[in-house]
Amino acid sequence: MTVVVTAVFHPLPGRKADLVTAMRAGIEAVHGEEGCELYAIHDAEDGTVTMIEKWASAEALDVHSRGAGVGVLNGDVAALIAEPTTVTRMTPLPMGTDGQGQL
Repeated sequence: MTVVVTAVFHPLPGRKADLVTAMRAGIEAVHGEEGCELYAIHDAEDGTVTMIEKWASAEALDVHSRGAGVGVLNGDVAALIAEPTTVTRMTPLPMGTDGQGQL
């Protein structure tokens, strides 16, 4: 079963552009990881930057979470965030069409 993740990053004042640059650095590598279906960052209206992820399985997400890419990301953003990143794992509750009723 697929797993959807949101990771909300809270940039330090005046550092959002630097945070986004740091986050972009590893995205291409993650796109090549087994089971990665979506890994994209979004500028939220509340001033945060939210990463939305979709993984083919919890196992694929677990491998990603233990991988070097996450370690590099955490190191790259550590000096740019005001508080710890809020990471939430979710499982779809499908309704309607595959394209519209779930990520």
